[in-house]
Amino acid sequence: MSLRSALYVGRVRHHRFRPKPHALAYRVFWMLLDLDEIDTLAARNRFFSRNRFNLYCFRDADYGDRSGRPLRGQVEEALAKAGIDWDGGPLRLLTMPRILGYAFNPLSTWFCYGRDGALRATIYEVHNTFGEIHSYVAPAGGEPNLVRQEAEKRFHVSPFMGLSMRYAFRVEPPAERMAISIDGHDGEGRLISATMSGTRRPIDDRTLLRLLASHPLLTLKVTAAIHWHALRLLAKRIPWWNHPAPPETPFSPAHLVTSPAKGSLQP
Repeated sequence: MSLRSALYVGRVRHHRFRPKPHALAYRVFWMLLDLDEIDTLAARNRFFSRNRFNLYCFRDADYGDRSGRPLRGQVEEALAKAGIDWDGGPLRLLTMPRILGYAFNPLSTWFCYGRDGALRATIYEVHNTFGEIHSYVAPAGGEPNLVRQEAEKRFHVSPFMGLSMRYAFRVEPPAERMAISIDGHDGEGRLISATMSGTRRPIDDRTLLRLLASHPLLTLKVTAAIHWHALRLLAKRIPWWNHPAPPETPFSPAHLVTSPAKGSLQP
């Protein structure tokens, strides 16, 4: 049986434009996990498990409200509160798994499809290094190619950026390749740009072992890179913002931008 779940191997790029330029790029990979296939993947692959230690592990309690409640029900609740019509079709999560028991995902993205295969919504689940989590829930309008969405920033991510910002999302939904681009705008214009992109590979034991060798301790390196670049921003004397109180609700709405989005986000 052919599975819809897959690996995506590629890069993350960040660029800050003001008040002093700063850029980073590093190799990374993600898993696109169809929620209904995770147990099948765990049964097929020796090095991948669900809710137990392995080289690679998916842990339900790492996502949503982190209670371990069924994730499909949590997504359905979030979409309903956002007023998004979803008929309970396929639900796929783009995320980095736990590797040797450790994971930190700055961004995990839920792709919510209708039973007809059309993309109905995306949920951008954001984690910060302070142990907090917040999600932006956005309709996708069944767009088959590039999806454009916008949201007001409601969640503290970095002490080098305030809350008075607006996010512009551009998404190339996962197929043979995938890409997610996020631009952050403040009152002076575009402040940051971040892109994650990758090409599809199968999830099998051979590929998982190769990625462990080519991307050793990936999730730990993500956390280390965040703190290393924070030190570099401090050295550049980038202004510091105090940590505000987290949002009162776990979800914030985003909206679909209906003007045509052509081309590709791939570099």
